[in-house]
Amino acid sequence: MAKVDLSRVTLRPFKLTDVDDFLLWAGDDQVTRNLRWKTCGSREEVFLFIRDVCIPHPWRRSICVDDRSIGFVSVYQWPGDERCKADIGYAIASNYWGQGIATQALKIVVPQVFMDFPNLLRLQAFTDVENKASQRVLEKAGFLREGVLRKYTYIKGDIKDLVVFSFLSTDEFPSVD
Repeated sequence: MAKVDLSRVTLRPFKLTDVDDFLLWAGDDQVTRNLRWKTCGSREEVFLFIRDVCIPHPWRRSICVDDRSIGFVSVYQWPGDERCKADIGYAIASNYWGQGIATQALKIVVPQVFMDFPNLLRLQAFTDVENKASQRVLEKAGFLREGVLRKYTYIKGDIKDLVVFSFLSTDEFPSVD
């Protein structure tokens, strides 16, 4: 696959017409191995997931190239007194890995999230200690590596050590390529 011009990367809400594109990446075990989601196995399963989970989600966007869904980014703001922080997660189709697309998407997302959540002070991301590519994405998008959380979470049958990264509302927003 030819390298994607990063100016073609956009984010938008999911649409029900994304089913086939969504299935290409959400049906790939390589893409979903570090997600809490199970790998999607059918068009019907994807349709229901988009309709019941993605569309009503307060802040989930499709990462697109030429308006075709190749991944997602989600932000979960904590409730109540903890609403000053939010968690961010993302994934893109494996055939787009290594092209700077996830980094570009995060550079677009970060300032938008701080505008959409005016009480937000801290955006944080967690990645498996073995997922060096995701760690590079976060660093290139301006996130600061804070440390390793040992035996922190359970994902797909395994207890995982996670690296935590943060971006604060006072940090300098990364420039979009």
